[in-house]
Amino acid sequence: MVSLREAESSFNYERAAAEVLGGRLDSMNAAFECCDRHDAHKVALVWESDTGKSEEWTFGKLSQHSQQLANVLKQQGVQPGDCVGGLLPRIPELIVTILATWRVGGIYQPLFTAFGPKAIEHRVTTAKTRVVVTTPADRSKLDGVFEGTVISTDATAPNDIDFWSEIRTASEQFEAVARDGEDPFLMMFTSGTTGLAKPLMVPNKAIIAFAAYLRDAVGLRPEDNFWNMADPGWAYGLYNGIVGPLALGHTTTFFDGRFTVDNFCKLIERRRISNLIGAPTAYRMIMAEGPAAAASIKGMLRVVSSAGEPLNPEVARWFKDELGAPIYDHFGQTEVGMVLCNHHHLEHPVVLGAAGRASPGYHLVVLGEDHQERPAGEPGVLAIDRVKSPLMWFKGYHGVETKAFVGDYYLTGDTVVLNADGNITFVGREDDIITSAGYRIGPFDVESALMEHPAIAETAVIGKPDPERTEVVKAFIVLKAGENASDALISELQQHVRKRLSAHAYPREIVFVQSLPKTPSGKVQRGVLRQREVAAANLGTAA
Repeated sequence: MVSLREAESSFNYERAAAEVLGGRLDSMNAAFECCDRHDAHKVALVWESDTGKSEEWTFGKLSQHSQQLANVLKQQGVQPGDCVGGLLPRIPELIVTILATWRVGGIYQPLFTAFGPKAIEHRVTTAKTRVVVTTPADRSKLDGVFEGTVISTDATAPNDIDFWSEIRTASEQFEAVARDGEDPFLMMFTSGTTGLAKPLMVPNKAIIAFAAYLRDAVGLRPEDNFWNMADPGWAYGLYNGIVGPLALGHTTTFFDGRFTVDNFCKLIERRRISNLIGAPTAYRMIMAEGPAAAASIKGMLRVVSSAGEPLNPEVARWFKDELGAPIYDHFGQTEVGMVLCNHHHLEHPVVLGAAGRASPGYHLVVLGEDHQERPAGEPGVLAIDRVKSPLMWFKGYHGVETKAFVGDYYLTGDTVVLNADGNITFVGREDDIITSAGYRIGPFDVESALMEHPAIAETAVIGKPDPERTEVVKAFIVLKAGENASDALISELQQHVRKRLSAHAYPREIVFVQSLPKTPSGKVQRGVLRQREVAAANLGTAA
């Protein structure tokens, strides 16, 4: 195994580009890179539905149908640089749509199927989307918000184009439009703490970074059966469940169904999944069900990766002890991909609870409020040195100003601490940090301590406004099935945190709830909880 230090010191952008794209940055097409250049007989996609249906699609089949759809898109006026939206679940037609969009030189735009009309309208209006491909189940969400061409997998609405009817009669030949590494091939939207979701363009050259992440951090091997549980309507699922694996010529897995622990385990058994990536929410659900529920897959997972929000150490311990699976924490953003990881493929000390170290090709620093680099042990904002990070591809939002660029740095907005051993520990989003009686408290630390208690399934910690302490720590807790809320349990949890973390960081208030507010991609929304507390404080009432 190569050491991370060696990979960092020997990193060469031209060599990385040659390994992934054959050095074709001046004239390339993402459909060729992610499909056509691979063995036509190799399985590219394993698809299963929750109704028991399953299909295997080869690279050759994806190439044929995406060339046919590319001809349909061109007939509908799609030109290089135009956006094509996919309001599609995890079905084979999704990958066909993405590849066809790239073939015509277009820009693929994911539209998460849980979005309502308002969210869709903002995205298609901003992007000036020309075509949206969807299913009958989601077709009505476009009514009144999208005036372009609609292609449906089973067209029933007037003027809609039927996906399969058109494909069957279209030519199987379409010469991919040449683009270059700086041309965009994805249009993403990312939500901030204020305002509407911000658009950003992802250039073709980002494929190099996506592939490097899967190789180095995820540790994807040719013999692995790989499953990314994240929805491709979001960056992590799209970058690392479709673009990255297909660029490497690796089979990817789609499960089009509701996540349950039973579904999760059965798919891993059926498909002999050895390399798994997903979000902590799913992992906490598995842990909450107990060892018996997941006993059938013990020892099957070679490596597991987690991203989207920090991974609690207790979850990592549980996966190692109960499933024999090392689970590593990874950090990234829609804007930059995955940049801070505990790497499965590269050797380095992995510290439980730490976010890891910079991925080769990125130079990360911790900045203070004066935007000067902080030494080890002092908290600050995680930043990317753009000059020293050859894999950095983000240059700003599309048509929207940002304060994230300061000199040579891109500010992630996440508060971290650089440790003496070189690992970086996540503290929280800048707006999540709790200030109580002069102390700065990271909610993740408190949440991790609480998660060690056997009664807890999930928790979210915020700072509640307080006239004396500025804020007090308040915890919202979801109990495991069969556990009962009580004053005695509250006291027990408070004492546990005092002993495990510190006397000043324990939650002075604890409430038990049925569920926590989450984004559509599964991240806990501490901001929603905090806003409720602020509103209650302004009204002079208790939440």
